[in-house]
Amino acid sequence: MSSTEPSLHGLTTAEVEGLTQRAIAAKELAYCPYSNFRVGAAILTEDGSWVTGGNVENASYPVTICGERTAIVKAVSEGKRKFKALGVATDISPAASPCGMCRQAIREFAEPSMPIFMYDKNGDYIVMTLDQLLPNSFGPDSLPAPGDLPGPHKR
Repeated sequence: MSSTEPSLHGLTTAEVEGLTQRAIAAKELAYCPYSNFRVGAAILTEDGSWVTGGNVENASYPVTICGERTAIVKAVSEGKRKFKALGVATDISPAASPCGMCRQAIREFAEPSMPIFMYDKNGDYIVMTLDQLLPNSFGPDSLPAPGDLPGPHKR
């Protein structure tokens, strides 16, 4: 953990350490024979459980899924739909941030104030909120309730 980080964003030291360890370890789960760019992700859910994932590449490149979205899909399929923090680790410096597609996927299950810890090859990190990475985001709360939609959607 970087000693220069002034805020834990509502997380305990143990939660940040757990996020750090799990995100870095998740790089080992990556399947990236084409780019050799390992990405590991760890999610701390609102109920205190952890979900990890690594990127999974495919010979048909558009089928590739990022580490963050791998972790999200695992979490959602396990019934975890509220996230407290996310960590993403790569083997480069400076740390890489989630791509645009991942940012939008994260937004579906996280509040804009959720911290995202981005780890570099040395385990040092920068942290930004989802709102900083995806300002003025479009999320579930941006949509009207299904019963409030005009036209044929009303039943």
